[in-house]
Amino acid sequence: MFQYLEFCDNILVLEDGEVREAGNHQVLMMKANGRYAQLINNYQMEQSKTQKEEEEEEEEEKDPSPKEAAELNEVRQRSDSGIVNPVFDMSDENDDGTTADQKTAATAGDQLVSQESSTEGSVSWRVYYHYCQAVGGYIITFLTILIIVLMIGSTAFSNWWLSYWLGNGDGSSTNSTNPGNVSDNPRLDFYQMIYGVMILVTLVLAVIKCFFYTHVTLRAACTLHDRMFRKILASPMSFFDTTPTGRILNRFAKDQEELDSVLPLHMDPFLQFCLLVTFTIIIIASVFPAMLAAVVIMGALFTLILFVFQRSIRQMKKMENISRSPCISLTTSTLQGLSTIHAYNIRDSHIKLFKSLNDINSNHYLLFHSGTRWLSFWLDFMAASMTLLVALFVVLSSSDVINQSLKGLAMSYTIQLTGMLQYVVRQSTEVEARFNSVERLLEYITTCKSEAPRHIKEAQIPGGWPKNGAITFQEYKMRYRENTPIVLNGLDFLIQAGEKLGIVGRTGSGKSSLGVALFRLVEPAGGTVLIDNVDIAAIGLRDLRSKLSIIPQDPVLFTGTVRYNLDPFNHYTDEEIWTVLQKTYMKDSISRLEGKLEAAVLENGENFSVGERQLICMARALLRNSKIILLDEATASIDSETDALIQNTIKEAFHDCTMLTIAHRINTVMHADRILVMENGKAAELGPPDVLKQKPDSLFSSLLTAANTVNTKNIQSCTL
Repeated sequence: MFQYLEFCDNILVLEDGEVREAGNHQVLMMKANGRYAQLINNYQMEQSKTQKEEEEEEEEEKDPSPKEAAELNEVRQRSDSGIVNPVFDMSDENDDGTTADQKTAATAGDQLVSQESSTEGSVSWRVYYHYCQAVGGYIITFLTILIIVLMIGSTAFSNWWLSYWLGNGDGSSTNSTNPGNVSDNPRLDFYQMIYGVMILVTLVLAVIKCFFYTHVTLRAACTLHDRMFRKILASPMSFFDTTPTGRILNRFAKDQEELDSVLPLHMDPFLQFCLLVTFTIIIIASVFPAMLAAVVIMGALFTLILFVFQRSIRQMKKMENISRSPCISLTTSTLQGLSTIHAYNIRDSHIKLFKSLNDINSNHYLLFHSGTRWLSFWLDFMAASMTLLVALFVVLSSSDVINQSLKGLAMSYTIQLTGMLQYVVRQSTEVEARFNSVERLLEYITTCKSEAPRHIKEAQIPGGWPKNGAITFQEYKMRYRENTPIVLNGLDFLIQAGEKLGIVGRTGSGKSSLGVALFRLVEPAGGTVLIDNVDIAAIGLRDLRSKLSIIPQDPVLFTGTVRYNLDPFNHYTDEEIWTVLQKTYMKDSISRLEGKLEAAVLENGENFSVGERQLICMARALLRNSKIILLDEATASIDSETDALIQNTIKEAFHDCTMLTIAHRINTVMHADRILVMENGKAAELGPPDVLKQKPDSLFSSLLTAANTVNTKNIQSCTL
């Protein structure tokens, strides 16, 4: 970063949250004891020292010692035999190790993020089957329906009993037109007792139904939520590479809300009114069979309307569900990149895009509800028409054929039936539309492929594994997804136990893919990786990953406390935590916080600077004390002075560990035991840095020359 300071109009030197110095480069360099001049001088001394060492090594190269000559000869022999490839390919590569031509061929046949799709036609019976299983199985489903049947049956029986009671009148009259006063009936107490008991039974069954139905529907929603959550959590990284965040959030937000509250509210009246219609038809058939003709006509008309409207309403609901995901994705990405949006003043374009996506979703939402309302209108119109015809039929029919009270019961039920039929039709469309959300949850539950098992009981893992930390790659190949190019192609080398290996290479050469392979974030396309002679593909993922530590380039902190971020499983004491914080120079910063180790950490660690987050991540790795450590440019966000201190800490704390350092700045791995140079997903060069530097045609030499050229220019610019 120092090479750009001389071109700045003004420079602010910050320390402990205060501006220590201000001015341009020339003014600040004139202050001999100034903080800025001290930083620049330290930087110059560091670069000069590195350059001097390079010159001394070049002099030694002219007359190497016998040992160095033997090592150099060994590297040359391996190069000549084809084990390593020293030819430097300047082809344009992408971040995943594929060339531009490979990437074009890959995207032509396999699109990274596909358009969200929906099923065609009605909701499959498989969806209802899985929902019944989530409720608790067929027995629980049967009991739930049985309770509703008993409740509706008791209601229908009480209505019939009341009509029968009124039809008997005083108990002695045979005139169906004037049965007499029911109060004079000698069996009045019996009629009252039966009617009262049925009312009480109906109330008890209603209360039981409410509690039981609420419990089973909530249980189904929770079960499907937990299954989907576990399935997504166990999905490989390729799933998250190809699935937008908004699409996942849509399942957990709106679709889950449909299962929690909306679906039960529509399914309950649908089941009740279906049973009411059934009991009504039974009563009408028993007391006034001629009315069945009108019932058949009504049923046929309502079925026809349902067939015409249901498909369009169902499709509009699916379109509304799908169109919601882009809105959520845009909102999430906008909040994450809000500072960038403000910096580039592109707020208006994002607002315009959000309005466009929101309008599309609102259009589908409006169409869905307009369709249901339009269906309700036609159903109400037909119900009113059928009610008029039935009323005329009952009133104009002869009174000698049937008792007046039963005729009144039949007319009452038939009029109710017209309203119930149209309500059942409307609710059936609502229920099927809401079951589309169940279908969308089941899509992830049934189709998402999980990673390898967390534990494998049959795996033979030695006690205390790994004890040494030796890593062996044997003809290892890896691709990130199916139908994509190979990014690691035939790696075959050994990393000694306790060795400090630096991994370098140009962008897209496959450096970071080595870490992906080591943690089995992607399964191999061929070959094996052995850690202390144990095939990592033959053991559980948790057994593997719990033994490795990584210090990432982008620090990751979680919402919680400082202690939770360092020791989420409470395996270590406070003294051990404070020790690693002291080693990473974060002890003073944490001690000043209110609550200290229990101090709150905001989302993504926003209440810490980027450098402090990186130091906390390093403390987390130090605390685990793993035998294998992977560093992905771990000090990229730390100033040069702290970087030097951290490098010393790493050397002292991890002196007996195997360390793999993925370097984006080649000078950070100059003191490694060996250097691995990656090129096109292959191990192009592997050897001690001193030996590789002596080969003028090697990849490492070209990378080092390019880095030294930049550093020399930096020193000259800072001196000027």
